[in-house]
Amino acid sequence: MRKIIYYVASSLDGFISGPHADISRFVGEGNGVAQYLSDLNLFDTVIMGKGTYEFGYKFGLQPGQPAYPHMKHYIFSNTLAFERCDPQVKVCPVDIAEVRKIQADPGTDIYLCGGGILAGWLLDHGLIDEVKLKLNPIVLGDGVPLFGNSTRAVNLELQSSSVYDKGLQIMSYAVRY
Repeated sequence: MRKIIYYVASSLDGFISGPHADISRFVGEGNGVAQYLSDLNLFDTVIMGKGTYEFGYKFGLQPGQPAYPHMKHYIFSNTLAFERCDPQVKVCPVDIAEVRKIQADPGTDIYLCGGGILAGWLLDHGLIDEVKLKLNPIVLGDGVPLFGNSTRAVNLELQSSSVYDKGLQIMSYAVRY
């Protein structure tokens, strides 16, 4: 079974974006960002929710196109539909069986891209194996929580930690349910 790795930027107070999906205060350059971009090459599959996928439209992503050209995309939504869709992009119903099917397919570990709501749902169902946190030296005070509305308590075991330019840290944690 392939692992699901939630690789995400967060503020010190646990938000993956500020109000109105504002990410302008997150570290956007330097060797930590370069490390993240390099790490994305380790994945051949990405899963995300509708909101995360549509967030890409602000940066030029066209509906139905892959956000990461080298990855197979699974977008979890019960309402999203495209007139035209790249073969690399599949919309899936929000269903545990769909997640398990993706995990059972051959390939690399699975990149869980952004989206506190989907991350919280996966955490609630015990499906996140690792959290790779790009911890930014900011406090946002409000925004999208790291795990949405999830109230599930879990223990994390630190696997690695590195400090980068502008105070960005990347920490990897194994999730212990």
